[in-house]
Amino acid sequence: MLRTLSGWLLAAVCWPGVSGADMPAPLPATEDVVASMAQADRARAELMRGYTSVRRYLVENKRFGVKATMKVELTFRAPNEKTFRILEESGPAPVRKQVFKRMLESEKATARDGEREATQITSRNYEFKVVGVEVIDGRRMFVMEAEPRTKNQFLFRGKIWVDEQDRAIARIEGSPAQSPSFWVKKTKFVHRYQRVGSFWLAESNQSDNEVRMFGHSITRIEYGDYKLEAPPAAASGN
Repeated sequence: MLRTLSGWLLAAVCWPGVSGADMPAPLPATEDVVASMAQADRARAELMRGYTSVRRYLVENKRFGVKATMKVELTFRAPNEKTFRILEESGPAPVRKQVFKRMLESEKATARDGEREATQITSRNYEFKVVGVEVIDGRRMFVMEAEPRTKNQFLFRGKIWVDEQDRAIARIEGSPAQSPSFWVKKTKFVHRYQRVGSFWLAESNQSDNEVRMFGHSITRIEYGDYKLEAPPAAASGN
């Protein structure tokens, strides 16, 4: 299932006009990228104290002309405390209750220590494979396939893009490892991150869902207005 380089390299060698000097550098070892990701993530976690941000949620189903929105302020305190304050909301109350409120409740639940470890993008929960390199917004990224080790609605199968310099995840594309509901036939999502100071924090998330009886629906979250809590000043020596 996982792609290898052998056929691609053979084609590059045999293609007229392509010399060895033109061939791209070999991809890094998957285990090296995964290890450096974990190390960089631990270093950032030690620096993170907390932040506030504003999110804008949207769910839309054009078949039934349904649209609902919600604006939320998030306060995060390291290592795993999240609180939400709803600032604005519009649209049908059942949609806001069944979609938005459940999303907030699930996020708070998965932030707890036990759940957080079970859903983190680490080698404990996923098998990885480096399959390519891409440049996004001027930054070089390693493209990796991610296969969940267990069926869990909070895990996914798909691809991640890892920033070469910061060893941070900049993009995720995939589908849930297990459908969250009988009513959801298929879900595909794209999750993007942005660099905020020394950290990579969520920028946007879009899920395209095929729901039984209701057809295609879109759920989108925009993340922004980040305000980082400054780490405590180092004590001055005498």
